[in-house]
Amino acid sequence: MAKVAARTAATASPSAERRSALAGRTVSATGAKVEVLPPAERISLRAPEASVPALSKALGVTLPKQPKTSASKGGRTALWLGPDEWLVIDEAGKDPLADCAEVSALHSSVGISHRNIAISVTGPAAEAAINSGCPQDLSLEAFPVGAASRTILGKAEIVLLRTAEDAFRVECWRSFSDYVFTFLSEGARDAAG
Repeated sequence: MAKVAARTAATASPSAERRSALAGRTVSATGAKVEVLPPAERISLRAPEASVPALSKALGVTLPKQPKTSASKGGRTALWLGPDEWLVIDEAGKDPLADCAEVSALHSSVGISHRNIAISVTGPAAEAAINSGCPQDLSLEAFPVGAASRTILGKAEIVLLRTAEDAFRVECWRSFSDYVFTFLSEGARDAAG
């Protein structure tokens, strides 16, 4: 019996648990809250203009074509990063990489779910907290709800999405996540002062 159990254990498929680099970290200050968002599926998508309709259909969200814009539908968000580049984030548990694999139109899609993490910054001082290290004009007039861009925060590259008048999603590489989280936390504390 022991031999059968040992053989069964040896042939079982290995499994891995995906944990966020900063799981559970939250900082609240007067006017701003900084917290790590749950894991999501992400792809970096590059495609010529002619492929956009087929990819939009497969992804279930219309890929935006204008600078500094995004589009969302059914838990999936596409952020315009360049004339032929998007970041697609799925928070509904679906796999955008698998959806793109079905498309024969010319494109390149790369899974980056393990590379990135997301941090939310919310509250009336969210804009000031981010602007403590980001030179971009984040006023509602210049950066309205749904606006998205690749920019910097201190010394780290981030992708920024305004999700509400007083809420932002900050995407960064896992290797910079502690730096970005700490920077945003200090910015939130300074904005409260």
